[in-house]
Amino acid sequence: MKKIICTVAALLCALGLSAQEFKMDWQRVHMEGSRTGVTAPDAENVKEALGEVRDGVYYAPNGKVFKKGSVVKAAELLIAAQPEMAYVKEVICYSPKEVLRSTRPQNELSNLIVDRMMIKTAEETGKKVDVGIINFGGIRVDLPQGNVLLDDILSMLPFENYICYVQLKGSDLRNLYKQFAQTGMQVVGGVELTIKDKELVDVKVGGKPLDDKALYGLATIDFLLDGGDDVFCGRNAVDLVLTKTLLRDALLPYLRELGAQGIPVEYHVDNRVVEL
Repeated sequence: MKKIICTVAALLCALGLSAQEFKMDWQRVHMEGSRTGVTAPDAENVKEALGEVRDGVYYAPNGKVFKKGSVVKAAELLIAAQPEMAYVKEVICYSPKEVLRSTRPQNELSNLIVDRMMIKTAEETGKKVDVGIINFGGIRVDLPQGNVLLDDILSMLPFENYICYVQLKGSDLRNLYKQFAQTGMQVVGGVELTIKDKELVDVKVGGKPLDDKALYGLATIDFLLDGGDDVFCGRNAVDLVLTKTLLRDALLPYLRELGAQGIPVEYHVDNRVVEL
């Protein structure tokens, strides 16, 4: 890892760029397979999805045969990697539709993740959890239509973010929601926020107006405790409990249970954020 970092740093210097000027982003590319008929495999259908290479010849899923060139070499590499990747090809559950992660101020996927985090945080800590906050930026890929693989969930929530419990005064919680209204909404649960012209005009928790003097239990992730994505959930904390449970592990058991019961993944948007 150190060698990779040093190599990148040297390359930036050679190009005359600083680390602040060099930005990287993630992108999910659709495998359309127009030339070969290749589709994304799961653990059980590698040959059907990717085809096979025999005696230096690539037999593609759509029936085309490639006897030389880069297609054969690429197919060999991809097929050879599948045994090592088999565990991430486990089918976890089924989604009847694609859900885009970036739809704000809320979407079915972000709502599901934050709500499951709230439930898991309460279970892990034994504390009463009233509200939840995570960052949209931590959800890296969409929920695909069809079979949802372990690979999809690992790619969706790739960061080692641990769930935690924070007890805050209502006034500090209100300040967080004011910030979101002004600078960009993050993923929230347990609340009803009304926003107009980037101003927070109403907040309810559990159906009741937020009390600035009362104490509330917040489920969040350690990344957001002290400035991740410019969010400071831990500021002025009355109580703080860190767990050893990753955010994705708050979601995975629930999805696995749906899959075991043959229940599709379906969730909802609601009145947790209303923009006038």
